[in-house]
Amino acid sequence: MKLNKIAICLAIAGCASANAAQDEQDEKKIERIEVTGSSIKRTSLEGDLPITIISRSDIDAAGISSAEQLMLQLNIGSNSNDGLGSNTGIVSGEERGNNGASSANLRQQGAGSTLVLLNGRRIASHGLKGASVDLNSIPFAAIERVEVLRDGASAVYGTDAVGGVINFILKKDYQGVQLNAFTDITQAGGGNINRFSILAGTGDLNSDGYNVMGSVSYKKVDILRGSDRDFTNTFQPNRGLSPDTRGGPFASINNRGNGDDPTNGNYNLIGTGLIDPNNLDAQGNPYANNVLNVLALPGQPGCESIEGMGVDTGALWNRENETHSCAWDYPRAAVLQQPVDSIDFVSRATFKLDEDTELFAEVIGSEVTSKKIFEPNQITPWSIGSAGYYPSTGSSYNYIVDALSDYYGADQLNIGAPIAYRWRCMDCGNREIETTTTSYKVQLGMEGIIGDWDYKAGISRSSNEAESELGGGYHYTELLAQAIGSGAVNPFLLAGETQTQAGMDAIEAASARGVTLYGGETTLTQIDASISGDTGFELGLGGDTIMVATGIDLRREGYKFNGDRRESENRPAIYGAPFDNGNELDDVHRDIKAVFVEALIPVVDSLEINLAARYDHYSGFGGTTNPKIGVKYQPMEELLFRGAYSTGFRAPSFNQLFNGVSEQPYTGSDLADPASCANGIVDVSNPSCQPITPALVYGGKEDLGPEESKQSSFGFVWAPSSEFSFNLDWWEIITEGTIQTPNFRDLLENYETFSGNFLRDAQGNLTGIDMRYINAGERNTSGVEVGMQVNGQLGAGLWDINFNGSYLIEDKKKLLDSIAFGDNLVGTHSRGNIPLRWKHTIAFNYTQGDWRHNVTQIYRDSYADEVPAGVQSGAISIGEIENYNPTVSSYLIYNYSVAYTGFDNVGITFGIKNLFDRDPPFTAHQNDYSPGAAFDPRVASARGRAYTLNAEYRF
Repeated sequence: MKLNKIAICLAIAGCASANAAQDEQDEKKIERIEVTGSSIKRTSLEGDLPITIISRSDIDAAGISSAEQLMLQLNIGSNSNDGLGSNTGIVSGEERGNNGASSANLRQQGAGSTLVLLNGRRIASHGLKGASVDLNSIPFAAIERVEVLRDGASAVYGTDAVGGVINFILKKDYQGVQLNAFTDITQAGGGNINRFSILAGTGDLNSDGYNVMGSVSYKKVDILRGSDRDFTNTFQPNRGLSPDTRGGPFASINNRGNGDDPTNGNYNLIGTGLIDPNNLDAQGNPYANNVLNVLALPGQPGCESIEGMGVDTGALWNRENETHSCAWDYPRAAVLQQPVDSIDFVSRATFKLDEDTELFAEVIGSEVTSKKIFEPNQITPWSIGSAGYYPSTGSSYNYIVDALSDYYGADQLNIGAPIAYRWRCMDCGNREIETTTTSYKVQLGMEGIIGDWDYKAGISRSSNEAESELGGGYHYTELLAQAIGSGAVNPFLLAGETQTQAGMDAIEAASARGVTLYGGETTLTQIDASISGDTGFELGLGGDTIMVATGIDLRREGYKFNGDRRESENRPAIYGAPFDNGNELDDVHRDIKAVFVEALIPVVDSLEINLAARYDHYSGFGGTTNPKIGVKYQPMEELLFRGAYSTGFRAPSFNQLFNGVSEQPYTGSDLADPASCANGIVDVSNPSCQPITPALVYGGKEDLGPEESKQSSFGFVWAPSSEFSFNLDWWEIITEGTIQTPNFRDLLENYETFSGNFLRDAQGNLTGIDMRYINAGERNTSGVEVGMQVNGQLGAGLWDINFNGSYLIEDKKKLLDSIAFGDNLVGTHSRGNIPLRWKHTIAFNYTQGDWRHNVTQIYRDSYADEVPAGVQSGAISIGEIENYNPTVSSYLIYNYSVAYTGFDNVGITFGIKNLFDRDPPFTAHQNDYSPGAAFDPRVASARGRAYTLNAEYRF
């Protein structure tokens, strides 16, 4: 029994204190149970694979209100772009179009390689991407416990269980009525979370032969804006951080090619740029200003005169020639926590046909509405059409001409020509995309016992349908161009000035609010059956009898995706709307047929071998067999060794295979042609290394192959007494042919190898970069997980301390088999996942009478920050950045909760998250396509100190 208790230690907040009465009950009743990772029911929870079981009470004590929050606090969870907090702005590549979804990602393997189960069975993945289960659709209020298998289990569950398995187990048998109310309120304001649920059931399975129960839950998550937290300020150039945009609320003036030619459509006020008469470069030559803002000129109000604007630190972005430019803190306009409304229900009816046979029917459904809100569109006339140039009339035009003439001289201007500009249309409002996701699952099943054999069988149908709709901030391109080109809308308004009513009417008339962006649906139909039991056969070496299990799994996975729903002949362009028409798919599907077998072989009393194999046949890919061998050796009651080896296979998702090809412009100014400039680094002094903005090409590849993996683990559990236990597990995952969008920097730094990904025109000019999926060469990931529990008695109460840590040893990859592995990525920044070296939680629990106190420490390791583009290129030295720190500091917070059960039928838990109100650590990572503004939501929460209250009433 000592080692069984270790299996139920919580990885995020600690185990409940030992209880002598429970020990006595355990000794009297020993029954076989099925745990995640095996199809064989057994009496021992501690097997050859490490498993963590998280109880409902532990979830409530930690103040966790959603499956996404649970994943963020799991030490083996990845710090990646898999949640609503890290998908709040412009995204690209794998994250593009992933609206409204949150996914589980264990051991850095990706959401598509982490299997999520509901009551031990599969559910449909999210409707828009079809690659992983949406955690927001899990009915969290009805959860009884969560089992996390910290190892691969492809031989038992299927080919995609490479990184691990998360099994959300719901309440299945309930009598009475239970009301629950939960609130989570931030001290600094914004981002509050409220939930209300009701659970009711009737019928006793043993005496009445049936039980019918149902649960309904409603949750509301309030918006948390970047402007609600001071630490989101990105104007911190002394620390290496500055926003990379010249599109401010007061428009910047821009040059264009052929802009000095009155016969050319690009003819504009400053032509092809202005020579700065008062600034010289290192060679003594005057700078050519191609983008400038008149507010930054001497004698003008200054960039800071407009809210959110500041001096543009162009050197950090290889734009040191833009000496009179303003930037705008656009990341601060993003949302740190998306507003979410959700309602879910669970109903289950169980009937006992006889002492050993049960039938059940289960219906689960949810509707989740989330709203992605980020900065207003940046508008340029070359992107909305030539009709959008600002006209050469009016007081604003005269103001611009006078300001430029005073500094540059009127002789440099094309007075009378329209103005080319970059403008952040604040009056257009923040961009909004609202996504509504509806899901359901209907499950019928039977389970029971025949002699010494347990069996179960089921048939299910599940669906997840999601649709994204444009909210405010999106406008019809032609109408927007007319509004600006006519002069009705003015991009040059000083502080205190506002658009005219006619201008606001023109903006509203151009609104595209309510247009459906795209929608998709995934479906899963499954028939499964398994049987397990005691063969009665012994090896004759002193061990127990051999247990076996076998079963079948038949599935049909379906997916469809719809783009623009408007009639094809009536689709006027909407400026900046990320339509995905090229990825339309009409009801594609594939069939998976699988059979598996598992054997638990007690060789001797102290040695147990677990053998398993599964054959999966994917239509379109053929068959694959994945074996597993596990060993558990327990030389003494206090010590157990365990280890396992298995293989995995993951077929590409529908999107990865069939997505249409789409192009997205590269918007930065830090890219040069890698054919002539090493690693694509800009050098403005070299004519061959000037900034370029090629198209980035995304989409699917029908010739993608599968990923194949090998998983190994070895560890031990030591429990010398009931007051102390210690466990340690080493693991390694080797994946070949990993499916990924190539890292942009990898392509640049390996240009010779990937020259084919750089698309050129007939003259050899770089016009595009192919960022579509590839089967990369190999990826190796390994780490160690460690845990310790100590408990005892203090005064009249019981205490325990639970420690759980995850140490990542290695995360490295090579893009082709023919090239060497790259550097170890552990402890470095990336656009997708941040592989932290070390994470841990330490929880202290004290229980006395009706009171239970919990204090939890959560630690996230430091890591190397992204290096500013200007520092990478050598345009600016680290010494020139006064307070630059190349390392993002570690993150350490404490949570506290107290629970009281002294009232009849009432339970109350009060908690304080982030007890000392610590801000997230500062990071200078680039804001384009990376989440967060001066912090990273993949590592730390922006909510600050928050107070939680969970009240439960039963009758």
